[in-house]
Amino acid sequence: MSAVGQQEEQLSQSDLSPSSNSSSSFEIIDMDAASLYEPVSPHWFYCKIIDSKETWIPFNAEDSQRLEEAYGSDKDCNGRVVPTDGGRYDVHLGERMRYAVYWDELASEVRRCTWFYKGDKDNKYVPYSESFSQQLEETYMLAVTLDEWKKKLESPNREIIILHNPKLMVHYHLVARSDEWGSIPAEQGRPRTVKRGVENISVDIPCGEPLQIDHLVFVVHGIGPACDLRFRSIVQCVNDFRGVSLNLLQTHFKKAQEQQQIGRVEFLPVNWHSPLHSTGVDVDLRRITLPSINRLRHFTNDTILDVFFYNSPTYCQTIVDTVASEMNRIYKLFLQRNPNFKGGVSIAGHSLGSLILFDLLTNQKDPLEENDSEKVIPRVVLDQGDTLDLEEDLKKLQLSEFCNLFKKEKIDKAALALCTERDLQEMGIPLGPRKKILNYFKNGENIQSVNKQNQQSALGGNLPVLSEKSKDCNSTGGAGNEEYLDISIGQASVKYPRLIYKPDIFFAFGSPIGMFLTVRGLKRIDPNYKLPTCKGFFNIYHPK
Repeated sequence: MSAVGQQEEQLSQSDLSPSSNSSSSFEIIDMDAASLYEPVSPHWFYCKIIDSKETWIPFNAEDSQRLEEAYGSDKDCNGRVVPTDGGRYDVHLGERMRYAVYWDELASEVRRCTWFYKGDKDNKYVPYSESFSQQLEETYMLAVTLDEWKKKLESPNREIIILHNPKLMVHYHLVARSDEWGSIPAEQGRPRTVKRGVENISVDIPCGEPLQIDHLVFVVHGIGPACDLRFRSIVQCVNDFRGVSLNLLQTHFKKAQEQQQIGRVEFLPVNWHSPLHSTGVDVDLRRITLPSINRLRHFTNDTILDVFFYNSPTYCQTIVDTVASEMNRIYKLFLQRNPNFKGGVSIAGHSLGSLILFDLLTNQKDPLEENDSEKVIPRVVLDQGDTLDLEEDLKKLQLSEFCNLFKKEKIDKAALALCTERDLQEMGIPLGPRKKILNYFKNGENIQSVNKQNQQSALGGNLPVLSEKSKDCNSTGGAGNEEYLDISIGQASVKYPRLIYKPDIFFAFGSPIGMFLTVRGLKRIDPNYKLPTCKGFFNIYHPK
């Protein structure tokens, strides 16, 4: 008897349990199908607007795996937050949104991607929605299991996808075609390629970053909202810094990094342009801006005028407050998110940003050597022997009504020279009289300078010094009798905030510090001068 005949005889003798035999045969078919079908491996992407166009960018392999593990542990994902991109972004899984941690940025959509189609213009693959990708995967599984292809699906926007075979799947883009009867949907143009799984599309998945952070660097931008000739933002430029740093680790310290002997350097941007121009000054500028050569004038308002803002005591205070408060805020937030961080902190400034940091660091106080009382650094100091009556000067300014207020606060001319605009404001003196008083009592015609000893006491003796040759240099030995006079290098009435940490190094890129110090009256900095709370200073510039 043949084998086929034996199988038929066995089946005829099993009438008592047909259901079990039937079940067994179906199980054999399922096992065969399972050997042909393999579930797709998902990868997580986020959507970013680049050149006014949506672009889907893959997370690095480590971040995608962490997101997938969080998704697998809780499909609802309500309230689940996963840090990504070295901790600079948080992904809220329930919302499928990605948020920047340290700076303001529009949130990005996040998607668990398994199926893709090729775009129209840039030929980059675009992921389908998660719900439709699931429909595609279920249809694909049936086609593989039953070996029945040419499956047709309709997408949510009524476009047609056809699965011809595992290697040929297409997406027909439907457009409206009008005739005398109205618009008719029709297939048009070459079909788009459809791919299953990220491994089948041409996309560069970035490498992950070491978890260990050895050093933190704050980067402060210069004039304008754009930071380079490509008109990129401070965030994009700082991303380049970080990328170059990671590449150096891979090329020069790969073995040490693999053995976890060294970590990485984290670069974080500090933005002061947006807070400054959100004060309402742009509205005032537009009101006085001439309509001719519109683009040039608005470009000037957004960029070059930042230099004038920094020379204005009012807006300079806004700028230094913003820079200091942002660096303090980001530092505290960074420590909260990285409690094991034991590395140092450095700061870098480009263009006007380097000048802002220089003034800020010059006016810091070492908490180990100074007490916490605020010290005001005036531009000029009154001679202690000056006995002119304060009331007479207020009468000249037609501000006699404030004489009793100054008497009540026991303020004479010497004390007034140490007052800032904020001090006068706290006394209740209106803006107009404040400006008149500060201008009158701090100009060169009305004030005599003090001797060197009094000046060092008033200024703290911890600022760059102006080198001047003695008037009697020819009779006293020429240049050898050189004396240094301490002067203030900051703005006239600016109070510099305190940083909550001591920077290790200050890097200046393309810095105008030398020019501004010269304009302020400095001719030479004492070679022995050091920033009060910063160990080192590197002025980096192109030699040509």
